[in-house]
This record gives sequence, C-alpha cells and structure tokens, in this order.
Amino acid sequence: MGLISSFRSLSGTTIEILHILAGLVAAVAITWAAAWSYPLGQDVIWSCGAAAMVATVLMGVGPLRRARRLDQTTRRSEA
Repeated sequence: MGLISSFRSLSGTTIEILHILAGLVAAVAITWAAAWSYPLGQDVIWSCGAAAMVATVLMGVGPLRRARRLDQTTRRSEA
C-alpha cells in the first residue's frame, strides 16, 4: 500500500513530466535498437529517432500546461 499511496501524492505536473520522460526513454531504446540492427542506415535512423523525440516532447507540452494550471488552481483553493 505504501507504493500506491506515494503515487497518489504526486502532482499532475510531476506525472506528466514522468510520462514525457518515459516516452523519451522508449524512443531512445527503439532508435538505438534499430540503429544497432541496421548499421548502414544509422544516420537516417538516428535522424528519425530525433524527430520522434522532439514530437514526444511537443505532444507532452499541452497536457503538461493543463496539469500545471490545475495544480496551481488546486493549491490556491486549498490555501
């Protein structure tokens, strides 16, 4: 129960940042595996992987801003 309650205490902003980080880790792992398995296309694979990582961050900006706004509103109402 301790682990579940510690996750519940995380703010929405923290959770969104963790989601973005998880997406970046997955993109790096997949890109690395693809580049390793096909050395002739490494430069193209890493370029596509970099584009996927940028897209991951850009897609996370909207939910991150919403979560931050909600956290600020919640903090103000609790005070």
